[in-house]
Amino acid sequence: MTVAIQMDFDGATLDQYDEVCAKMGLAPKGPGPAGLIAHYATATDSGMRVVDVWQSKDQFEKFAEEQIGPFSAAAGITAPPRMQFFDVHNYLLPNF
Repeated sequence: MTVAIQMDFDGATLDQYDEVCAKMGLAPKGPGPAGLIAHYATATDSGMRVVDVWQSKDQFEKFAEEQIGPFSAAAGITAPPRMQFFDVHNYLLPNF
């Protein structure tokens, strides 16, 4: 089942986010990892928020364990994010 994940990283910065993406080999507006449908990141009053849509919760959890966690820690983001999961009823893709 397709799932959306909202991750709130208190105290994290967009510079740290950019560092994590670089460590993952992900470029702005470039392709994402296998299983990712959509992604965005934004600053919040308390840090930053990342929202993803994945083909499955299992794919997200594997990616989080193998990449998000270790690379976030390496960038100085030591606290785990507050996470919310949502079952996705529908999503739309752009026509590029």
